[in-house]
Amino acid sequence: MRKKELYEKVVDYFKVAMPVAETELDYDSPFGLLVAVILSAQCTDKRVNMVTPRLMHDYPTAEAMALATPEVIFEYVKSVSYPNNKARHLVGMAKMLVSDFGGEVPDTLEELVRLPGVGRKTANVIQSVVWGKAAFAVDTHVFRVSHRIGLVPQRCTTPYSVEKELTRYIPDELIPIAHHWLILHGRYTCIARKPKCEACGLQALCKHFKKGGGLG
Repeated sequence: MRKKELYEKVVDYFKVAMPVAETELDYDSPFGLLVAVILSAQCTDKRVNMVTPRLMHDYPTAEAMALATPEVIFEYVKSVSYPNNKARHLVGMAKMLVSDFGGEVPDTLEELVRLPGVGRKTANVIQSVVWGKAAFAVDTHVFRVSHRIGLVPQRCTTPYSVEKELTRYIPDELIPIAHHWLILHGRYTCIARKPKCEACGLQALCKHFKKGGGLG
């Protein structure tokens, strides 16, 4: 099967199987999502969603958080992974938003990655979820699922190389939802240790399954 045909079939499957796919992080503003995504690095969305309500209630804007100290923010986020680093990043990010962007979350990759704690993956999440841009954030789930299905070749060994390959074949208008298709599929079906191949509708297309699937 040609690569273009594989992508078309995978997209067609997800359109039916997962017509609604969106972030599982709770947020009510672009700033709130940025905070949540920074906290979610190497941490579950479930844990982040336990932390952000109190944090965002007390520091709902960049202006408010910029006046805090990392030590204060640490007390809110100490149950997430790497809380010291993330507390510093959040305060630094808020300060830069105020000083350089008028307190508003920017909408370009170049501006977003200037912010403390924001790398390409986080910037792409913000561009995609907040602004609806064709930016594909590659996390561990996207990386794993795209390789297993065969959407990307084995030579794609970095998140950026996977991103470039995926965006070659997925139409721009579908990239924001396709990002969530692969994340959610990896989170609940194509899990890391032992994928639930028996429950997966992509068996007939999946490179991993054809090689004996379900073996992790």
